[in-house]
Amino acid sequence: MNKELKIVSISAEISPFSKSGGLADVARSLPKALKRLNHDIIIITPLYGKIINKKKHNLKLIHENVKVFLNSEDTVTVNYWKGYSMENLPIYFIENKKFFSCRKTLYGSAHENARFLIFDIAALKLISMLKFEADIVHCHDWQTGLIPFYLKTDFRYSKTLKNAKTIFTIHNLVFQLGHNWWEIPQDKKDDGRKRIPHLADDDIEYINFAKRAILSADMINTVSMQYRDEILTKDFGQDLHRILQNREDRLFGIVNGIDYGAYAPNKDPGLYRKYDIHSIKEKLLNKTFLQKKFNLPINKNTPIICTTSRVTFQKGFELILKILEPLARTKTQFIFIGSGDKNYIKELQKFEKKFPKNIKVIPSHKLNQKYETLVYAGSDFFMLPSHHEPCGINQLISMRYGCVPIVRKVGGLYDTVTDFNPTTNKGTGFTFEQFNEFALFKAIVRALETYKYKNIMYDIVFRGMQQSNSWEIPAKKYVTLYKKAIKLNGTKK
Repeated sequence: MNKELKIVSISAEISPFSKSGGLADVARSLPKALKRLNHDIIIITPLYGKIINKKKHNLKLIHENVKVFLNSEDTVTVNYWKGYSMENLPIYFIENKKFFSCRKTLYGSAHENARFLIFDIAALKLISMLKFEADIVHCHDWQTGLIPFYLKTDFRYSKTLKNAKTIFTIHNLVFQLGHNWWEIPQDKKDDGRKRIPHLADDDIEYINFAKRAILSADMINTVSMQYRDEILTKDFGQDLHRILQNREDRLFGIVNGIDYGAYAPNKDPGLYRKYDIHSIKEKLLNKTFLQKKFNLPINKNTPIICTTSRVTFQKGFELILKILEPLARTKTQFIFIGSGDKNYIKELQKFEKKFPKNIKVIPSHKLNQKYETLVYAGSDFFMLPSHHEPCGINQLISMRYGCVPIVRKVGGLYDTVTDFNPTTNKGTGFTFEQFNEFALFKAIVRALETYKYKNIMYDIVFRGMQQSNSWEIPAKKYVTLYKKAIKLNGTKK
């Protein structure tokens, strides 16, 4: 089957229009890669009124005051806007001012489930209005989790969507609904099959979007092979491992890529000095520029370890804080950029005051985006000792810029970073297995000792930059997954 597929990609965020993390990057880059493979694809996302500038992005109103029926009693009114992610790749925005235009942040409402229930139904309504006879409706993460459920129930007689197969991509199973799944009272937990409550019913906030997607989707995938295997276990399955085990034959892993157009050290305007795999030594000029910019002592021989991620338990900051003081007493410099847990950030800032010549803390996601590639270009190592990591794209970007990863062997980090072996002189980074500070400390010491040998470090940097982590290969794997779903011929499990 080589025919062009008609694909709908639905996501709660998409860069550069809206972004809180890696989901937005995937939602932007994967459809572009699929379009380059000559598939017919459209994108649907919410219009966050206080975040997305309609004029800046040249959005056009295409349908106004459309009544959307949520059930037998509830209706909402939405507007549909249209823009483009790239040439011939339309992106449609769903506007409802009450639910998506009152906040300066993407998430955080007490009515998150209600918001995204409205979004999911309005997205299906839009597909019908466009008469886009989709082969595949690709749903990204929990916010879109009711779409597979509704396609099997309320929309099962839709002429436009009657042949559509659903793919549900789990970007992080910790997030299953608009609230912490583990805080839901036992008697309120969603079994995934009962009728969805009306909008005014408080029980709507207990509906588990991810569970319903897993039960209803034609295919399910995670964003790395290792994470696919991990979530089948009790330790990583976030209380959904049993239903995932029941659908194991429909569960696949596909490692994310990165946009090589957006992340290119030989073209990046954010760098002090551009470079590529043939001019790696030019990277040193970015290092001294970075030290000067962040008021760190300028010394090209001082190793710099950076961390650019959300500051959370998941990302391993519990471990970092336990070993930062002895490491700061060495000549190593550390740069931390990212927002997140206020307690962790306060502790990092205490160390920054104590060791101003060794530690720089920038607790801002916006600055993370602004300086991200400059930090990779100027740093020697990228540290991400995650407790769990569905995929992670930071390590892929860091290697693209010749910044060597120090990571835990978990999830996508396991799949994308090979531990350096000094005997064979092979590997692209420094990895460790156990989630404790001693294992992390040992990996950092190994990295710092290896740093003393410039020729060996050069080889590791070269191998990392040489790796192919673009979206071309993952996009082809998604097409294969789509075709598997289409071949199901309506069978359910």
